Amino acid sequence: MTHPLLDRLRHETRFVVHISVRDLAKRLASFGMIAAVCWHAGIRGEVLVLAGIIIAVEVAARILHLLLPPADRPVGLGLSVTMWLINVSSTVAFLWPAVILADQPSVALLLGGFMWMFGVYVHISNTFVALPVYNWSQMIPAFLTAMAVFVVAEQTTFQASPPMDWWLAAGLMVIYAVNTFETLNTQKDTRAALDAARAQAQARLATLEHLNRHDPLTGLLTRAAFDLGLAQMLARSRDGWHVGVFVIDLDGFKPINDTYSHQAGDMVLRAVGERLAALAGKAGLVARLGGDEFALAADSLRSERAGLWLADQILRDIRQPIDWGEKTLTISASIGIGLSGQAGDTVSDLCAAADQAMYRAKGSGVRAVAYRADDFPRRLTLEDRRALADALRLGQIKPHYQPKVRLDSGRIVGLEALARWHHPERGLVSPGQFLPQLNELGLQGDFMTAITGQVLRDVESLLKDGLDPGQVSVNLPEVALATTSGRNDLHRLMASHPAAARHITLEITEDVFIARSGTSIQAGIAEFRATGLRVSLDDFGTGFASFQHLRSLEFDELKIAPGFVADLGRDRAAEVLVRGFLNMAAGLGVSVIAEGVETEAQRQHLLAMGGVVAQGYLFGRAQPLDETRIRLAAEAMRDAVAAELALQHVAQELGLAPGALSGDQAATG
Repeated sequence: MTHPLLDRLRHETRFVVHISVRDLAKRLASFGMIAAVCWHAGIRGEVLVLAGIIIAVEVAARILHLLLPPADRPVGLGLSVTMWLINVSSTVAFLWPAVILADQPSVALLLGGFMWMFGVYVHISNTFVALPVYNWSQMIPAFLTAMAVFVVAEQTTFQASPPMDWWLAAGLMVIYAVNTFETLNTQKDTRAALDAARAQAQARLATLEHLNRHDPLTGLLTRAAFDLGLAQMLARSRDGWHVGVFVIDLDGFKPINDTYSHQAGDMVLRAVGERLAALAGKAGLVARLGGDEFALAADSLRSERAGLWLADQILRDIRQPIDWGEKTLTISASIGIGLSGQAGDTVSDLCAAADQAMYRAKGSGVRAVAYRADDFPRRLTLEDRRALADALRLGQIKPHYQPKVRLDSGRIVGLEALARWHHPERGLVSPGQFLPQLNELGLQGDFMTAITGQVLRDVESLLKDGLDPGQVSVNLPEVALATTSGRNDLHRLMASHPAAARHITLEITEDVFIARSGTSIQAGIAEFRATGLRVSLDDFGTGFASFQHLRSLEFDELKIAPGFVADLGRDRAAEVLVRGFLNMAAGLGVSVIAEGVETEAQRQHLLAMGGVVAQGYLFGRAQPLDETRIRLAAEAMRDAVAAELALQHVAQELGLAPGALSGDQAATG
């Protein structure tokens, strides 16, 4: 960023170069006259030096004029500084004859020198009045020269002047008057040049503003200009009337673009733009949002029905044939409508609503859809993202633990960590309400780090209390396995809690097989298993995995989806599939957990089929850590009591006194 003074200097230089060329003849003639006066006074050596300086600076100024860039390009800083130095040097050279004449004993020549100096002052002030940098930078050495004239004159002894000197002084007076009048006239030329430059700059600004506000291909408004016009339209809207925003996406445009060339596609876009502009009229707004997407805004719509009628008119106009050489091209569109009052009253609300409605129209086959709040899910905002990020940071989203139990004994053999949001105002928020938002807002990585870290700390806490949580399952998002940063974060967490990490099972869904980053995910799974972590395949049978996928993926546990368990005893196919899952797992050497067990009948069915471990509401819902700790402690106490009773029974059998066998003795025996 340059200094404002340098920017001003560069701006003024173009006009100074113009002035230097324009006034060349006058300057040379004036200097010839004052040089002749000095020559008459016998001052010849200094006059020759000054003449050499004047010629040098005039030649340099002429060269700079040739180097001046076109009017649409800025003047370089080097050229500007050089031109400024030339002008200051020229000013001093033109004023110096006044100092020379002040050193002569003739009063007439002294007066002539003063008039010459004042004439230069007038020329500078009037010529450069609109160019303040050049004006003042030349007036300063001019004033310093005047001081030199006074100093020299004070030291000179003056004598009576001959008549010729007075005639020369009178001539200089006439030249002074003529120069003053001429300078006032040429000042108009300077101002005209400035006005022309200002008009040119304004024209360029107008062109840039037009380019900024209008799409170069169609001439329609850009998105920013459309939003500004829509805001003004909303501000002047009348009660009882709606402002409607129509987002229009062309259907069938890509085949035209690909088949007939981009020129054909551009012609179609221009034709659509012209038709929309004609339909909107002067009161409406039309924009090209990008690609083959347009927007139209209209006020004075009475109802949704009026908006749908206008959408139908738009569709009819767009469907009109377009001639391309010997071909006739046709195209259609999908339209989303957002009406003020019904979809919101701000620019962002209406545009977002119309955009949502357009995607609904495109996906449903209905050509035009009007937005109604009750029919569309609420779009997430930056405020929603901030709230979720804060909840993760403050620990409001934390794991609850659902037990995994043996079907025969009901003993807990592990836990599954399930996220719950303890909202300060809304209370306990179920995962179905916020997990999709985490995915949509791109917070999966933050969520994985926060929940997995808390699970590891919870497991450490249980181990310190002497409680065994078994294998604790943690659901992993795709980002944790598919990205290097996600895998590194998980490795770092596990390394920070080595004792707890031995109790962690990573749970993934079978949909990872068809993810775009499936290969990276499989490599990540192998990487984690190599560190000793177990991997569980969740919701098996509900995704798109194939047997080929099962062969290529390494995992330790298979979880049967709740939908299959729910149909046990009612659907023969469900029983065949569950039995098949159990047999397949046994053949692969992996364990099986049946999810969603809610009834005793389901438990019995699974037992009869050879099932070993299950989880579901029959055995307990997901609970906070403290309640899970109590349940694990109670189960450990029951196991201890059962063990003690067993020892007493053995002692009785052996005829020993009660308490004679301790746990250590029994183990030794």
